[in-house]
Order: sequence, then structure tokens, then C-alpha cells
Amino acid sequence: MSRFNSFKEFYPFYLSQHADLTCRRLHLVGSLLVLAALVAVVATRQWVYLLGVPIIGYAFAWIGHFVFEKNKPATFSHPIYSFMGDWVMLYQALTGKVRW
Repeated sequence: MSRFNSFKEFYPFYLSQHADLTCRRLHLVGSLLVLAALVAVVATRQWVYLLGVPIIGYAFAWIGHFVFEKNKPATFSHPIYSFMGDWVMLYQALTGKVRW
């Protein structure tokens, strides 16, 4: 896997790893559920449930990659950039810049 010097260099690669719309949609659903779970945890002050928040997001994303995209998630090789990519892709999907 190639190395990236910046997130700006990485993001086009990230999007290429999410070409399958079902994979992309699963990422978006997982990210939205993560946000909802965080709101619920804060509202209820049940902090122990924070442990489950990453499972929600990664479960949807990894199903998308392994079942539909048929590739290895970028999280394994570029965890920080991949995490950032999830949120940028969500924002761009919600604002119409990225198809979903």
C-alpha cells in the first residue's frame, strides 16, 4: 500500500475504496448511528455504552467492505486518515457532493 503525505492525498484513494454504493451507504448508516448513539449516551449519562459505539460504526463499514466492496478496509493500513475519511464522506454525502 502506498504512503500518503496528507489527508488531501489520501482522500481520493479512500473514495476509490468505496466505489460500491451499498458499501458507501452502509458506511453512512453506521456513521449516523454512531452520532445517534453518542447523543443517547450523553443524554442518559450511561457512559459504559461508549464502549459499543465503535462496534456500531465498524460493523456497518466492514460488512460493506468484505461483502459488497470485496476489499480490505483502509482502517487497517491508515487508521487516522480512514477515520477522518468516514466523516468527510458523510458530510459530503449529506451535502450532495458525494453520491450515495
